Amino acid sequence: MKKEIIARLLVVLFVIVAVSIPLAGLWNSSQAGENTVELHARTAENGGWSQDNIQARVGQPLHLRITSDDVVHGFSIEKSSMQALDVMPGEYTETTLTFTQPGQYTFYCSRWCGPNHWRMRGTIEVTGPGQPLPADPQPLYLQLGINVDAPHSAEVTPSSPPSAARGAQYTAFLPAYATDRFTYLTSSPAQLWKRLRADPDLVKMSDSDLWDVVAWIWQSQTTPQETAVGQVLFAENCAACHGETGQGNGVMMRGLPARTTVSSETGTQIAASPTQMSGMGPGLTRPPDFTNPEQLLGASPTLLEGKMIRGGMGTGMPYWGPIFTDKQLEAIISYLYSFAWNSAGGSQPDHSPDQGGHP
Repeated sequence: MKKEIIARLLVVLFVIVAVSIPLAGLWNSSQAGENTVELHARTAENGGWSQDNIQARVGQPLHLRITSDDVVHGFSIEKSSMQALDVMPGEYTETTLTFTQPGQYTFYCSRWCGPNHWRMRGTIEVTGPGQPLPADPQPLYLQLGINVDAPHSAEVTPSSPPSAARGAQYTAFLPAYATDRFTYLTSSPAQLWKRLRADPDLVKMSDSDLWDVVAWIWQSQTTPQETAVGQVLFAENCAACHGETGQGNGVMMRGLPARTTVSSETGTQIAASPTQMSGMGPGLTRPPDFTNPEQLLGASPTLLEGKMIRGGMGTGMPYWGPIFTDKQLEAIISYLYSFAWNSAGGSQPDHSPDQGGHP
């Protein structure tokens, strides 16, 4: 009888221990303020993120268990230094985030998973004490009233390979406006070349000399490190549409017609064929060919920044304003111009990385 009572007591004791262990874990997590969320990723066509709004508190860890229900996805937080996480089908990727400021943080898929990949975005709403996230300043393209949808083909392009190294020898003769940061931001290479060409103090310089100068100015406004960062960001976020070589032939654009140009009384314009890609709307064409000097040499850095911040408004171009920092946008723009300089005559500014879309 005693043995039976002891056996029953042992069974009860084992049950109590088995139940108390997970409860203790939950109590410890609660005491630590940890919030655990299981997040499932699906292509936008299949519903996107299982939660598009996640609640968190300042200073309290947010533990995420992320998995994919279909293809490979990625997970990243806007304007942060965290490395993007790969989210594999049938596997869990875990990470813990702790926010120091209240506000809304955008999370997004960092792997091109389908035609509507850019729709895979959600919000982490962080509440609690602290200084709220500052509002983003008004972008320069809005301050200046620049129409980012207006045609911007370059009226002039180099007839021979421009060389930033050759252009450096003329820096002592340049007017102050030529090397001003604001001039660089608000002028396309073609516009600045025309302004220099009309300057009476530079009348003795040849057209090719002035293109060398413009190439040097564009090079002097960035660094090799910034261009390399831009190359990585382009490969991760842009190459699927724009192509690794910038020709607008990325894997997501297969089946769309290439852009064609037509001449009219109002200038060169883009003619689009009425083609529809699944989930992306009618009337779409491939993105512009960045290796065509008329495209990028006619666009200012501010115009390019505006296009990335706002998106393409019906063209299928995602809006990147909530995602990239100002520095990241500058880095991408720096890399974009390498396509134009490279194709303008076979050589790009001296420090630009090798082409190919991958570091």
